[in-house]
Amino acid sequence: MLFHSIDFAIFLPIIFFLYWFVVNKTINSQNLLILVASYLFYGWWDWKFLFLILFSTLVDFLVGYKIYNEQKERRKKTLLWISIGVNIGLLGFFKYYNFFIENFIQAFSILGIKSNLSTLQLILPVGISFYTFQSLSYTIDIYKGRLKPTTDFVAFAAFISFFPQLVAGPIERASSLLPQFYKKRTFDYSKAVDGLRQMLWGLFKKVVIADNCAQIANPIFENSTHLNGSTLVIGALFFTFQIYADFSGYSDIAIGCARLFNFNLRQNFAYPYFSRDFAEVWRRWHISLTTWFRDYLFIPIVRLWKKHKWVKIPVIIFQFMVIGFWHGANWTFIAWGLIQAAYFMPTVLRKNKKSNTSVIAQGSMFPSLVETAKMMRVFFLIVLSMIFFRATSINHAFNYIKDIFSFSIFESPIITATTKIEFIITLVLIGFFFIMEWIGRENQYAIEKFGLGWKRSFRLLFYYSIIALIFCFNGISQEYIYFQF
Repeated sequence: MLFHSIDFAIFLPIIFFLYWFVVNKTINSQNLLILVASYLFYGWWDWKFLFLILFSTLVDFLVGYKIYNEQKERRKKTLLWISIGVNIGLLGFFKYYNFFIENFIQAFSILGIKSNLSTLQLILPVGISFYTFQSLSYTIDIYKGRLKPTTDFVAFAAFISFFPQLVAGPIERASSLLPQFYKKRTFDYSKAVDGLRQMLWGLFKKVVIADNCAQIANPIFENSTHLNGSTLVIGALFFTFQIYADFSGYSDIAIGCARLFNFNLRQNFAYPYFSRDFAEVWRRWHISLTTWFRDYLFIPIVRLWKKHKWVKIPVIIFQFMVIGFWHGANWTFIAWGLIQAAYFMPTVLRKNKKSNTSVIAQGSMFPSLVETAKMMRVFFLIVLSMIFFRATSINHAFNYIKDIFSFSIFESPIITATTKIEFIITLVLIGFFFIMEWIGRENQYAIEKFGLGWKRSFRLLFYYSIIALIFCFNGISQEYIYFQF
């Protein structure tokens, strides 16, 4: 079920009404409704994958309880590895089996060995990369003594499958979201209105910005060998805006939707394209994923090898490779991860990872010339790296970049009459989007406080204009990019 579909437009008000006006007497009945709604939401794609999420939920619920009550450290570790093995095993099978098989076959063929291995016709379960990590945080935190296990299976299952953020995040920690299922929740009008406002901005990002950018970027990447350098630059730029608007838009809708039910989800994007270095980029881009890897991969490995000061560098490289590989079973994503590590490394070597922790031009309308230059440099490097993220192969990415840095970059872009109109409209929309994001960069989302001091009629005119744009462009709907991850 897509957030910007008619199905969801019918589904959400029904669940909202039942949640606050029918089953509002007890926490247990509200949790049960959320669980049923979440399984309905997830099963809308393919009901067979409900058994997969249920199996993962059952394993971690039981393992978490056993770890907490086990006295022997060795058995605790065994139980933890069972949880890790089941979760990563399922993720690895559905997402990476064919990748490894194809590469083994290719490696054997280079050595002149014929392999009997073959790939399988696998369908990647939507959201498996997200709920797997969310579930793992529960058992790991219990093992580390940060969390006590729950005996309420309905609350735990609702936490794992919570429909607003089930299929594309934010990836919530058990220590943050699970306790919210134990507390009495009362309707908060101001919180619900704020949630609707964030959902509206998220829908605008997805439907108006991301989907329009896709209309330009997709044909360019698909036909890049026949296009000149200036056209390829346009494709890379539009994809860079597309992926940010697509994924941060989903996160905004998820966070706003959760707020309707009085749940608080963490901010997942904090205006990363306004960053001054790559340490700042990764504090602001897909925050729930990067902090997950930091806390459950980077820090444990560094502590394990704490006697070796040099260990941080290879661990950082490894972490970015894993982050890249998490995004997809293709060498392009690993290359993208390595590029991010290379971008990130200078701040590590200079030991100034936290030099840009405040919002750029905080309290001011315009950045300084130095801040502008830094921001433009970082954005240029992001655009360059996103070519690997979008390309179908390493060879495709290198050829794309090679063609950009050729004399054809000085030629006029190859844009048809129809595409030219779409191009101009999309540029105007991106300009409006950029301005709104810049104005609201100190808030949780761009329009959180925008226009609150206006007269009600002007404020409603602004919101209705956004709604009109969403309806106007809803016909070019594209699937969320991160559904494939």
